[in-house]
Amino acid sequence: MAWILLVVAGALEVVWAYFMKLSIGFSRPGPSIVTLMTMTASFALLAISMRTLPLGTAYTIWTGIGAVGAFFAGLMFLGEPATAPRIVAALLIVAGLALMKLSS
Repeated sequence: MAWILLVVAGALEVVWAYFMKLSIGFSRPGPSIVTLMTMTASFALLAISMRTLPLGTAYTIWTGIGAVGAFFAGLMFLGEPATAPRIVAALLIVAGLALMKLSS
């Protein structure tokens, strides 16, 4: 159950990062509210998952899902560039996440 909550927390991190971008520095109320709500939920689920998962594993997986997810959200929805170095960096993060999961 902790792993499911952690994955949901990571997905919510992607959502809040995307809406934070759309909030334009918290100057737009709608995206700002979504950012704060999903941020709170993401942190809460991370905290619950940390009851049973090791700190290093939980935090690494959470930030990794957020980083790679935000990268893909930027590519798909914001027209950000898919350069070779950025793709390699994302793949390295995914490899690190897999290794972290295998080691826990």
